[in-house]
Amino acid sequence: MLLWGHYQNTQNEDACVIQNLLDAFYAIKPDASVAAQRVAFGTSGHRGSALKSTFNEWHILSIAQAVADYRAQANIGGPLFLGQDTHALSQPAWETALQVLAANNIDVRIAAGGEVTATPLVSRAILSFNASEPAGQADGLIITPSHNPPEDGGIKYNTPDGGPADSDVTGWIEQRANEYLHNGCTDVKRLDISTARTQAQEYDFVAEYIAQLGQVVDLQAIRNSGLKLGADPMGGTALPVWQALGAEAGMNISVVNQQVDPAFAFMPPDHDGRIRMDCSSTAAMANLLKVRDQFDIAFGNDPDADRHGIVDSAGLMNPNHFLCVCVDYLLTHRPHWSATLKVGKTLVTSSMMDRVVQANNRELYEVPVGFKWFVPGLFNAELAFGGEESAGASFLTLNGKPWTTDKDGIVLCLLAAEIMAVTGLKPSEYYARLVQQHGNPVYRRIDAPATPAQKAAFKQLTADRIQASQLAGSDITAVHTRAPGNGAAIGGIKVCTEQGWFAARPSGTEDIYKIYAESFVGEEHLGQLINEAQSLLSAVL
Repeated sequence: MLLWGHYQNTQNEDACVIQNLLDAFYAIKPDASVAAQRVAFGTSGHRGSALKSTFNEWHILSIAQAVADYRAQANIGGPLFLGQDTHALSQPAWETALQVLAANNIDVRIAAGGEVTATPLVSRAILSFNASEPAGQADGLIITPSHNPPEDGGIKYNTPDGGPADSDVTGWIEQRANEYLHNGCTDVKRLDISTARTQAQEYDFVAEYIAQLGQVVDLQAIRNSGLKLGADPMGGTALPVWQALGAEAGMNISVVNQQVDPAFAFMPPDHDGRIRMDCSSTAAMANLLKVRDQFDIAFGNDPDADRHGIVDSAGLMNPNHFLCVCVDYLLTHRPHWSATLKVGKTLVTSSMMDRVVQANNRELYEVPVGFKWFVPGLFNAELAFGGEESAGASFLTLNGKPWTTDKDGIVLCLLAAEIMAVTGLKPSEYYARLVQQHGNPVYRRIDAPATPAQKAAFKQLTADRIQASQLAGSDITAVHTRAPGNGAAIGGIKVCTEQGWFAARPSGTEDIYKIYAESFVGEEHLGQLINEAQSLLSAVL
Protein backbone atom coordinates (compact mmCIF):
# COMPACT_ATOMS: atom_id res chain seq x y z
CA MET A 1 0.00 0.00 0.00
CA LEU A 2 1.10 3.57 -0.59
CA LEU A 3 2.19 5.50 2.48
CA TRP A 4 2.99 9.19 2.41
CA GLY A 5 6.75 9.54 2.70
CA HIS A 6 7.70 6.51 0.56
CA TYR A 7 9.58 8.41 -2.13
CA GLN A 8 11.80 7.23 -4.95
CA ASN A 9 14.39 9.01 -7.07
CA THR A 10 14.31 12.27 -5.11
CA GLN A 11 17.56 14.10 -5.80
CA ASN A 12 19.44 15.89 -3.01
CA GLU A 13 18.63 19.30 -4.46
CA ASP A 14 14.94 18.44 -4.61
CA ALA A 15 15.10 17.26 -1.02
CA CYS A 16 16.57 20.62 0.02
CA VAL A 17 13.83 22.49 -1.81
CA ILE A 18 11.17 20.35 -0.18
CA GLN A 19 12.71 20.83 3.26
CA ASN A 20 12.75 24.60 2.77
CA LEU A 21 9.10 24.42 1.79
CA LEU A 22 8.19 22.40 4.88
CA ASP A 23 10.19 24.73 7.12
CA ALA A 24 8.38 27.72 5.63
CA PHE A 25 5.00 26.08 6.32
CA TYR A 26 5.66 26.34 10.06
CA ALA A 27 8.00 29.35 10.24
CA ILE A 28 6.15 31.92 8.14
CA LYS A 29 3.19 33.58 9.85
CA PRO A 30 0.84 35.16 7.31
CA ASP A 31 -0.28 38.74 7.85
CA ALA A 32 -4.07 38.98 7.72
CA SER A 33 -3.82 42.70 6.94
CA VAL A 34 -2.28 41.80 3.57
CA ALA A 35 -5.01 40.72 1.16
CA ALA A 36 -2.80 38.24 -0.68
CA GLN A 37 -1.98 36.41 2.56
CA ARG A 38 -5.56 35.95 3.78
CA VAL A 39 -7.67 32.83 3.37
CA ALA A 40 -9.40 32.94 -0.02
CA PHE A 41 -11.64 30.21 -1.40
CA GLY A 42 -11.74 29.95 -5.18
CA THR A 43 -13.61 27.38 -7.27
CA SER A 44 -11.56 24.58 -5.64
CA GLY A 45 -10.89 25.73 -2.11
CA HIS A 46 -7.94 27.68 -0.72
CA ARG A 47 -4.60 27.24 -2.51
CA GLY A 48 -1.16 28.75 -2.17
CA SER A 49 2.49 28.16 -1.33
CA ALA A 50 4.24 28.27 2.03
CA LEU A 51 7.11 30.28 0.52
CA LYS A 52 4.67 33.01 -0.54
CA SER A 53 2.84 33.19 2.82
CA THR A 54 -0.31 31.87 1.18
CA PHE A 55 -0.42 28.28 2.46
CA ASN A 56 1.04 28.02 5.96
CA GLU A 57 0.23 26.42 9.28
CA TRP A 58 -1.88 29.37 10.37
CA HIS A 59 -4.02 29.10 7.23
CA ILE A 60 -4.84 25.49 8.03
CA LEU A 61 -5.40 26.18 11.72
CA SER A 62 -7.86 28.95 10.91
CA ILE A 63 -9.66 27.05 8.13
CA ALA A 64 -10.01 23.87 10.18
CA GLN A 65 -11.41 25.80 13.15
CA ALA A 66 -13.77 27.68 10.85
CA VAL A 67 -14.99 24.37 9.41
CA ALA A 68 -15.56 23.08 12.93
CA ASP A 69 -17.56 26.23 13.70
CA TYR A 70 -19.57 25.89 10.50
CA ARG A 71 -20.42 22.28 11.30
CA ALA A 72 -21.69 23.32 14.72
CA GLN A 73 -23.97 26.07 13.44
CA ALA A 74 -25.18 23.90 10.52
CA ASN A 75 -25.94 20.95 12.85
CA ILE A 76 -23.58 18.61 11.01
CA GLY A 77 -22.91 15.95 13.63
CA GLY A 78 -21.66 12.98 11.66
CA PRO A 79 -18.06 12.03 10.89
CA LEU A 80 -15.72 14.16 8.83
CA PHE A 81 -13.74 12.22 6.22
CA LEU A 82 -10.23 13.68 5.96
CA GLY A 83 -8.14 13.01 2.85
CA GLN A 84 -4.80 14.16 1.48
CA ASP A 85 -2.75 13.92 -1.70
CA THR A 86 1.00 13.52 -2.30
CA HIS A 87 2.11 17.17 -2.52
CA ALA A 88 4.83 17.98 0.02
CA LEU A 89 2.65 20.41 1.97
CA SER A 90 -0.26 17.99 2.20
CA GLN A 91 1.08 15.90 5.06
CA PRO A 92 1.81 18.78 7.48
CA ALA A 93 -1.47 20.43 6.52
CA TRP A 94 -3.32 17.14 7.08
CA GLU A 95 -1.76 16.74 10.53
CA THR A 96 -2.59 20.35 11.45
CA ALA A 97 -6.21 19.98 10.35
CA LEU A 98 -6.55 16.71 12.26
CA GLN A 99 -5.24 18.34 15.45
CA VAL A 100 -7.87 21.09 15.25
CA LEU A 101 -10.77 18.84 14.25
CA ALA A 102 -10.01 16.38 17.05
CA ALA A 103 -9.76 19.21 19.58
CA ASN A 104 -13.28 20.21 18.55
CA ASN A 105 -14.50 16.67 19.34
CA ILE A 106 -15.27 15.88 15.71
CA ASP A 107 -15.42 12.22 14.69
CA VAL A 108 -12.65 12.25 12.08
CA ARG A 109 -12.26 9.31 9.69
CA ILE A 110 -8.77 8.89 8.24
CA ALA A 111 -7.27 6.42 5.79
CA ALA A 112 -6.02 3.15 7.20
CA GLY A 113 -2.25 3.04 7.53
CA GLY A 114 -1.78 6.70 6.64
CA GLU A 115 -2.65 6.07 2.99
CA VAL A 116 -3.23 9.03 0.71
CA THR A 117 -6.84 9.56 -0.34
CA ALA A 118 -8.32 10.77 -3.62
CA THR A 119 -11.06 13.40 -3.85
CA PRO A 120 -13.67 11.02 -5.37
CA LEU A 121 -13.08 8.49 -2.59
CA VAL A 122 -13.93 11.14 0.00
CA SER A 123 -17.05 12.15 -1.91
CA ARG A 124 -18.14 8.52 -2.20
CA ALA A 125 -17.50 7.91 1.52
CA ILE A 126 -19.68 10.90 2.46
CA LEU A 127 -22.57 9.79 0.26
CA SER A 128 -22.33 6.16 1.38
CA PHE A 129 -22.40 7.11 5.06
CA ASN A 130 -25.24 9.58 4.70
CA ALA A 131 -27.32 7.08 2.70
CA SER A 132 -27.05 4.53 5.51
CA GLU A 133 -27.15 7.02 8.38
CA PRO A 134 -29.34 9.88 7.16
CA ALA A 135 -29.41 11.52 10.58
CA GLY A 136 -25.63 11.53 10.85
CA GLN A 137 -24.68 14.08 8.18
CA ALA A 138 -21.06 13.35 7.32
CA ASP A 139 -18.85 15.79 5.39
CA GLY A 140 -15.20 15.98 4.37
CA LEU A 141 -11.96 17.89 3.91
CA ILE A 142 -9.36 17.09 1.27
CA ILE A 143 -5.84 18.48 1.46
CA THR A 144 -4.83 18.96 -2.18
CA PRO A 145 -3.95 21.66 -4.72
CA SER A 146 -5.04 19.25 -7.47
CA HIS A 147 -2.71 19.37 -10.51
CA ASN A 148 -0.81 22.45 -9.30
CA PRO A 149 3.02 22.51 -9.14
CA PRO A 150 4.89 20.67 -6.35
CA GLU A 151 5.42 23.77 -4.19
CA ASP A 152 1.69 24.42 -3.84
CA GLY A 153 -0.76 23.33 -1.19
CA GLY A 154 -4.55 23.31 -1.08
CA ILE A 155 -7.55 22.50 1.09
CA LYS A 156 -11.19 22.11 0.06
CA TYR A 157 -14.38 21.40 1.98
CA ASN A 158 -17.10 19.00 0.84
CA THR A 159 -20.53 19.37 2.42
CA PRO A 160 -22.94 16.50 3.36
CA ASP A 161 -24.14 16.31 -0.25
CA GLY A 162 -20.66 14.97 -1.02
CA GLY A 163 -19.63 17.78 -3.33
CA PRO A 164 -17.54 20.95 -3.12
CA ALA A 165 -19.16 23.54 -0.89
CA ASP A 166 -21.10 26.30 -2.60
CA SER A 167 -20.09 29.95 -2.39
CA ASP A 168 -22.40 30.71 0.56
CA VAL A 169 -20.65 28.05 2.64
CA THR A 170 -17.12 28.87 1.52
CA GLY A 171 -17.83 32.57 2.05
CA TRP A 172 -18.87 31.87 5.64
CA ILE A 173 -15.81 29.70 6.29
CA GLU A 174 -13.48 32.19 4.62
CA GLN A 175 -14.74 35.09 6.74
CA ARG A 176 -14.52 33.11 10.00
CA ALA A 177 -11.06 31.77 9.10
CA ASN A 178 -9.72 35.25 8.45
CA GLU A 179 -10.98 36.37 11.84
CA TYR A 180 -8.89 33.61 13.43
CA LEU A 181 -5.96 34.51 11.21
CA HIS A 182 -6.21 38.17 12.22
CA ASN A 183 -5.97 37.13 15.89
CA GLY A 184 -2.91 34.99 15.29
CA CYS A 185 -4.95 31.79 15.71
CA THR A 186 -4.93 32.29 19.49
CA ASP A 187 -8.57 31.11 19.71
CA VAL A 188 -8.03 27.95 17.67
CA LYS A 189 -8.44 24.69 19.56
CA ARG A 190 -5.67 22.15 19.05
CA LEU A 191 -4.49 18.78 20.36
CA ASP A 192 -1.06 17.25 19.95
CA ILE A 193 -0.82 15.05 16.85
CA SER A 194 -0.42 11.78 18.78
CA THR A 195 -3.63 12.33 20.73
CA ALA A 196 -5.44 13.49 17.59
CA ARG A 197 -4.44 10.35 15.70
CA THR A 198 -5.60 8.20 18.60
CA GLN A 199 -9.02 9.86 18.61
CA ALA A 200 -9.53 9.45 14.86
CA GLN A 201 -11.06 6.31 13.37
CA GLU A 202 -9.48 4.51 10.45
CA TYR A 203 -11.53 4.00 7.30
CA ASP A 204 -10.45 1.93 4.30
CA PHE A 205 -11.31 4.40 1.54
CA VAL A 206 -9.79 2.28 -1.23
CA ALA A 207 -11.49 -0.99 -0.31
CA GLU A 208 -14.88 0.65 0.20
CA TYR A 209 -14.65 2.53 -3.09
CA ILE A 210 -13.57 -0.49 -5.13
CA ALA A 211 -16.26 -2.67 -3.55
CA GLN A 212 -18.91 -0.32 -4.96
CA LEU A 213 -17.39 0.39 -8.40
CA GLY A 214 -19.63 -2.18 -10.08
CA GLN A 215 -22.57 0.08 -9.29
CA VAL A 216 -21.39 2.74 -11.74
CA VAL A 217 -19.23 1.02 -14.39
CA ASP A 218 -19.70 -2.32 -16.16
CA LEU A 219 -16.58 -3.98 -14.77
CA GLN A 220 -17.61 -7.38 -16.10
CA ALA A 221 -17.64 -6.08 -19.65
CA ILE A 222 -14.11 -4.79 -19.10
CA ARG A 223 -12.97 -8.14 -17.69
CA ASN A 224 -14.59 -10.09 -20.52
CA SER A 225 -13.03 -7.90 -23.19
CA GLY A 226 -9.44 -8.84 -22.45
CA LEU A 227 -8.39 -5.25 -23.11
CA LYS A 228 -4.89 -4.38 -22.01
CA LEU A 229 -5.11 -1.27 -19.85
CA GLY A 230 -2.41 1.13 -18.66
CA ALA A 231 -2.71 3.58 -15.77
CA ASP A 232 -0.42 6.46 -14.79
CA PRO A 233 -1.36 7.96 -11.41
CA MET A 234 1.23 10.72 -12.02
CA GLY A 235 2.54 10.32 -8.49
CA GLY A 236 -0.86 10.87 -6.94
CA THR A 237 -3.70 9.37 -4.96
CA ALA A 238 -5.02 7.15 -7.75
CA LEU A 239 -2.01 4.85 -7.25
CA PRO A 240 -3.44 2.63 -4.48
CA VAL A 241 -6.73 2.35 -6.40
CA TRP A 242 -5.05 1.29 -9.65
CA GLN A 243 -2.76 -1.07 -7.74
CA ALA A 244 -5.75 -2.75 -6.10
CA LEU A 245 -7.69 -2.96 -9.36
CA GLY A 246 -4.62 -4.28 -11.15
CA ALA A 247 -4.42 -7.11 -8.64
CA GLU A 248 -7.97 -8.24 -9.47
CA ALA A 249 -8.33 -11.21 -11.78
CA GLY A 250 -9.36 -10.24 -15.30
CA MET A 251 -8.88 -6.49 -15.02
CA ASN A 252 -5.55 -6.60 -16.90
CA ILE A 253 -4.38 -3.21 -15.63
CA SER A 254 -0.69 -2.28 -15.58
CA VAL A 255 0.39 0.67 -13.45
CA VAL A 256 3.09 2.26 -15.59
CA ASN A 257 4.46 4.58 -12.90
CA GLN A 258 4.45 3.74 -9.19
CA GLN A 259 6.76 6.53 -8.09
CA VAL A 260 5.74 8.94 -5.35
CA ASP A 261 7.96 11.97 -4.93
CA PRO A 262 6.96 15.29 -3.31
CA ALA A 263 9.09 17.09 -5.91
CA PHE A 264 7.41 15.14 -8.75
CA ALA A 265 10.88 14.93 -10.31
CA PHE A 266 9.76 12.14 -12.67
CA MET A 267 7.26 14.46 -14.36
CA PRO A 268 8.03 15.95 -17.78
CA PRO A 269 7.69 19.75 -17.73
CA ASP A 270 4.39 21.19 -18.91
CA HIS A 271 4.07 23.46 -21.96
CA ASP A 272 5.48 26.44 -20.03
CA GLY A 273 8.43 24.56 -18.53
CA ARG A 274 6.87 24.17 -15.08
CA ILE A 275 6.15 20.87 -13.39
CA ARG A 276 2.39 20.46 -13.32
CA MET A 277 0.49 17.17 -13.03
CA ASP A 278 -2.11 18.07 -15.62
CA CYS A 279 -3.49 14.91 -17.21
CA SER A 280 -5.14 16.95 -20.00
CA SER A 281 -1.77 18.30 -21.17
CA THR A 282 0.15 16.40 -23.85
CA ALA A 283 3.40 17.78 -22.42
CA ALA A 284 2.67 16.61 -18.87
CA MET A 285 1.41 13.25 -20.16
CA ALA A 286 4.52 12.60 -22.26
CA ASN A 287 5.60 9.58 -20.19
CA LEU A 288 2.34 7.75 -20.83
CA LEU A 289 2.19 8.78 -24.46
CA LYS A 290 5.61 7.18 -25.04
CA VAL A 291 4.27 3.75 -24.05
CA ARG A 292 0.72 3.98 -25.40
CA ASP A 293 1.39 1.33 -28.05
CA GLN A 294 1.75 -1.24 -25.25
CA PHE A 295 -1.93 -0.87 -24.37
CA ASP A 296 -5.33 -0.93 -26.00
CA ILE A 297 -6.21 2.11 -23.93
CA ALA A 298 -4.42 3.98 -21.15
CA PHE A 299 -5.26 6.78 -18.76
CA GLY A 300 -3.79 9.24 -16.30
CA ASN A 301 -5.01 11.12 -13.25
CA ASP A 302 -3.91 14.26 -11.46
CA PRO A 303 -2.68 14.04 -7.82
CA ASP A 304 -6.13 14.05 -6.19
CA ALA A 305 -7.62 11.90 -8.99
CA ASP A 306 -10.53 14.18 -9.76
CA ARG A 307 -9.40 14.63 -13.39
CA HIS A 308 -8.84 12.15 -16.17
CA GLY A 309 -6.66 11.91 -19.26
CA ILE A 310 -7.55 9.32 -21.91
CA VAL A 311 -4.90 7.92 -24.26
CA ASP A 312 -5.45 5.53 -27.17
CA SER A 313 -3.46 4.88 -30.34
CA ALA A 314 -4.39 8.34 -31.65
CA GLY A 315 -2.80 10.03 -28.63
CA LEU A 316 -4.24 12.06 -25.75
CA MET A 317 -7.90 12.89 -26.27
CA ASN A 318 -9.06 16.45 -26.04
CA PRO A 319 -11.11 16.57 -22.80
CA ASN A 320 -14.03 18.20 -24.61
CA HIS A 321 -14.08 15.37 -27.14
CA PHE A 322 -14.04 12.64 -24.52
CA LEU A 323 -16.85 14.24 -22.50
CA CYS A 324 -19.02 14.16 -25.63
CA VAL A 325 -18.18 10.50 -26.18
CA CYS A 326 -19.10 9.74 -22.56
CA VAL A 327 -22.46 11.47 -22.79
CA ASP A 328 -23.47 9.84 -26.07
CA TYR A 329 -22.45 6.40 -24.81
CA LEU A 330 -24.10 6.75 -21.40
CA LEU A 331 -27.39 8.00 -22.84
CA THR A 332 -27.54 4.94 -25.08
CA HIS A 333 -26.19 2.31 -22.66
CA ARG A 334 -27.90 3.04 -19.35
CA PRO A 335 -31.39 1.54 -19.84
CA HIS A 336 -32.42 2.14 -16.22
CA TRP A 337 -31.85 5.88 -16.39
CA SER A 338 -34.94 8.05 -16.46
CA ALA A 339 -35.70 9.81 -19.73
CA THR A 340 -36.11 13.07 -17.80
CA LEU A 341 -32.48 13.21 -16.64
CA LYS A 342 -30.61 16.29 -17.84
CA VAL A 343 -26.96 16.55 -18.92
CA GLY A 344 -24.79 19.19 -17.27
CA LYS A 345 -21.93 21.11 -18.83
CA THR A 346 -20.11 24.35 -18.13
CA LEU A 347 -20.57 27.34 -20.42
CA VAL A 348 -17.09 26.93 -21.87
CA THR A 349 -17.40 23.22 -22.68
CA SER A 350 -17.69 22.36 -26.37
CA SER A 351 -21.02 22.95 -28.09
CA MET A 352 -20.59 19.51 -29.61
CA MET A 353 -22.10 18.47 -26.28
CA ASP A 354 -25.22 20.51 -27.08
CA ARG A 355 -25.64 18.64 -30.35
CA VAL A 356 -25.06 15.24 -28.78
CA VAL A 357 -27.60 15.93 -26.05
CA GLN A 358 -30.17 17.21 -28.52
CA ALA A 359 -29.69 14.17 -30.77
CA ASN A 360 -30.44 11.96 -27.77
CA ASN A 361 -33.61 13.95 -27.00
CA ARG A 362 -32.33 15.12 -23.64
CA GLU A 363 -32.23 18.53 -21.98
CA LEU A 364 -28.96 20.41 -21.54
CA TYR A 365 -28.16 22.06 -18.20
CA GLU A 366 -25.53 24.75 -18.77
CA VAL A 367 -23.85 26.35 -15.74
CA PRO A 368 -20.94 28.71 -14.94
CA VAL A 369 -17.38 27.42 -14.58
CA GLY A 370 -16.94 25.28 -11.46
CA PHE A 371 -18.04 21.76 -10.62
CA LYS A 372 -19.98 22.96 -7.56
CA TRP A 373 -22.84 23.95 -9.88
CA PHE A 374 -23.50 20.28 -10.71
CA VAL A 375 -23.64 19.10 -7.09
CA PRO A 376 -27.39 19.58 -6.39
CA GLY A 377 -28.39 17.97 -9.70
CA LEU A 378 -26.15 14.94 -9.21
CA PHE A 379 -27.11 14.61 -5.55
CA ASN A 380 -30.82 14.71 -6.31
CA ALA A 381 -30.37 12.41 -9.36
CA GLU A 382 -31.70 15.08 -11.71
CA LEU A 383 -28.49 15.25 -13.74
CA ALA A 384 -27.31 12.10 -15.49
CA PHE A 385 -23.88 13.62 -16.01
CA GLY A 386 -21.96 16.73 -15.08
CA GLY A 387 -18.75 17.63 -16.93
CA GLU A 388 -16.43 20.57 -17.36
CA GLU A 389 -13.91 21.44 -20.05
CA SER A 390 -10.92 20.89 -17.74
CA ALA A 391 -11.31 17.08 -17.74
CA GLY A 392 -13.52 16.78 -14.68
CA ALA A 393 -16.81 14.86 -14.59
CA SER A 394 -19.04 12.43 -12.74
CA PHE A 395 -22.25 10.57 -13.55
CA LEU A 396 -24.96 8.47 -11.94
CA THR A 397 -24.83 4.78 -11.11
CA LEU A 398 -26.25 2.12 -13.44
CA ASN A 399 -29.61 2.40 -11.68
CA GLY A 400 -29.67 6.20 -11.69
CA LYS A 401 -28.45 6.98 -8.16
CA PRO A 402 -25.73 9.45 -7.12
CA TRP A 403 -22.20 8.02 -7.35
CA THR A 404 -20.01 10.98 -6.48
CA THR A 405 -20.94 14.64 -6.42
CA ASP A 406 -17.34 15.67 -6.93
CA LYS A 407 -15.22 14.98 -10.01
CA ASP A 408 -14.18 11.34 -10.33
CA GLY A 409 -11.24 10.85 -12.66
CA ILE A 410 -10.94 7.15 -11.87
CA VAL A 411 -14.48 6.31 -12.92
CA LEU A 412 -14.11 8.35 -16.13
CA CYS A 413 -11.01 6.30 -16.99
CA LEU A 414 -12.86 3.06 -16.36
CA LEU A 415 -15.75 4.31 -18.46
CA ALA A 416 -13.32 4.74 -21.37
CA ALA A 417 -12.43 1.06 -20.98
CA GLU A 418 -16.11 0.10 -20.78
CA ILE A 419 -16.89 2.07 -23.94
CA MET A 420 -14.16 0.24 -25.86
CA ALA A 421 -15.14 -3.12 -24.37
CA VAL A 422 -18.82 -2.74 -25.30
CA THR A 423 -18.63 -0.92 -28.64
CA GLY A 424 -15.28 -2.15 -29.95
CA LEU A 425 -14.40 1.48 -30.68
CA LYS A 426 -11.49 3.38 -29.26
CA PRO A 427 -12.68 6.66 -27.72
CA SER A 428 -11.02 8.61 -30.56
CA GLU A 429 -12.87 6.43 -33.10
CA TYR A 430 -16.15 6.97 -31.26
CA TYR A 431 -15.59 10.72 -31.40
CA ALA A 432 -14.88 10.50 -35.14
CA ARG A 433 -18.38 9.05 -35.57
CA LEU A 434 -19.85 11.95 -33.61
CA VAL A 435 -18.01 14.33 -35.93
CA GLN A 436 -19.62 12.64 -38.94
CA GLN A 437 -23.02 13.20 -37.36
CA HIS A 438 -22.67 16.65 -35.84
CA GLY A 439 -19.74 18.49 -37.46
CA ASN A 440 -16.11 19.05 -36.51
CA PRO A 441 -15.62 21.95 -34.08
CA VAL A 442 -12.28 23.62 -33.39
CA TYR A 443 -11.77 25.09 -29.92
CA ARG A 444 -9.21 27.39 -28.37
CA ARG A 445 -8.57 29.27 -25.14
CA ILE A 446 -6.31 32.32 -25.01
CA ASP A 447 -5.32 34.82 -22.32
CA ALA A 448 -5.51 38.57 -22.92
CA PRO A 449 -4.14 41.36 -20.69
CA ALA A 450 -6.63 43.17 -18.50
CA THR A 451 -6.35 45.99 -15.98
CA PRO A 452 -7.99 45.60 -12.55
CA ALA A 453 -10.68 48.04 -13.71
CA GLN A 454 -11.38 45.96 -16.80
CA LYS A 455 -11.57 42.79 -14.72
CA ALA A 456 -14.06 44.46 -12.40
CA ALA A 457 -16.09 45.65 -15.39
CA PHE A 458 -16.78 42.05 -16.40
CA LYS A 459 -19.07 41.68 -13.40
CA GLN A 460 -21.11 44.69 -14.52
CA LEU A 461 -21.65 43.46 -18.09
CA THR A 462 -25.21 43.00 -19.25
CA ALA A 463 -26.45 41.47 -22.49
CA ASP A 464 -27.69 44.81 -23.82
CA ARG A 465 -24.12 46.16 -23.84
CA ILE A 466 -23.48 44.01 -26.89
CA GLN A 467 -24.75 46.17 -29.75
CA ALA A 468 -23.41 44.04 -32.62
CA SER A 469 -25.90 41.87 -34.51
CA GLN A 470 -23.30 39.61 -36.09
CA LEU A 471 -20.16 37.78 -35.01
CA ALA A 472 -17.65 36.39 -37.54
CA GLY A 473 -20.19 36.59 -40.35
CA SER A 474 -23.11 34.94 -38.57
CA ASP A 475 -26.13 36.36 -36.75
CA ILE A 476 -25.78 36.49 -32.97
CA THR A 477 -28.40 34.13 -31.55
CA ALA A 478 -27.81 34.63 -27.82
CA VAL A 479 -25.83 36.74 -25.35
CA HIS A 480 -25.44 35.38 -21.85
CA THR A 481 -24.20 36.96 -18.64
CA ARG A 482 -26.06 34.34 -16.64
CA ALA A 483 -26.00 30.61 -17.22
CA PRO A 484 -29.03 29.25 -19.11
CA GLY A 485 -29.25 26.19 -16.86
CA ASN A 486 -29.46 27.72 -13.40
CA GLY A 487 -29.49 31.48 -13.96
CA ALA A 488 -26.27 31.98 -11.98
CA ALA A 489 -24.00 34.86 -12.92
CA ILE A 490 -21.09 33.68 -15.03
CA GLY A 491 -18.76 36.52 -14.04
CA GLY A 492 -18.28 37.33 -17.70
CA ILE A 493 -20.10 36.97 -21.00
CA LYS A 494 -20.88 34.40 -23.69
CA VAL A 495 -21.94 35.31 -27.24
CA CYS A 496 -23.36 32.60 -29.52
CA THR A 497 -24.11 32.07 -33.20
CA GLU A 498 -25.23 28.98 -35.09
CA GLN A 499 -21.65 28.36 -36.24
CA GLY A 500 -19.66 29.23 -33.14
CA TRP A 501 -19.35 31.14 -29.90
CA PHE A 502 -16.96 32.89 -27.56
CA ALA A 503 -16.95 33.36 -23.80
CA ALA A 504 -14.78 35.65 -21.72
CA ARG A 505 -14.16 35.85 -17.99
CA PRO A 506 -11.46 37.49 -15.85
CA SER A 507 -8.77 35.54 -14.03
CA GLY A 508 -9.07 35.53 -10.27
CA THR A 509 -5.32 35.70 -9.70
CA GLU A 510 -3.68 37.37 -12.72
CA ASP A 511 -4.17 40.61 -14.67
CA ILE A 512 -5.65 38.78 -17.63
CA TYR A 513 -8.99 37.67 -18.94
CA LYS A 514 -9.62 34.33 -20.59
CA ILE A 515 -11.29 33.98 -23.96
CA TYR A 516 -12.78 30.63 -24.90
CA ALA A 517 -13.97 30.21 -28.48
CA GLU A 518 -15.26 27.46 -30.72
CA SER A 519 -16.07 27.27 -34.42
CA PHE A 520 -17.90 24.63 -36.41
CA VAL A 521 -16.50 26.14 -39.65
CA GLY A 522 -12.73 25.83 -39.21
CA GLU A 523 -9.49 27.36 -37.94
CA GLU A 524 -9.74 30.53 -40.01
CA HIS A 525 -13.25 31.18 -38.72
CA LEU A 526 -12.06 30.47 -35.16
CA GLY A 527 -9.36 33.11 -35.53
CA GLN A 528 -11.96 35.57 -36.80
CA LEU A 529 -14.19 34.76 -33.80
CA ILE A 530 -11.37 35.47 -31.37
CA ASN A 531 -10.30 38.70 -33.09
CA GLU A 532 -13.85 40.06 -33.19
CA ALA A 533 -14.41 38.98 -29.59
CA GLN A 534 -11.42 41.03 -28.47
CA SER A 535 -12.60 44.07 -30.44
CA LEU A 536 -16.11 43.74 -29.06
CA LEU A 537 -14.85 43.41 -25.47
CA SER A 538 -12.47 46.36 -25.77
CA ALA A 539 -15.48 48.51 -26.66
CA VAL A 540 -17.50 47.59 -23.58
CA LEU A 541 -14.90 47.15 -20.83
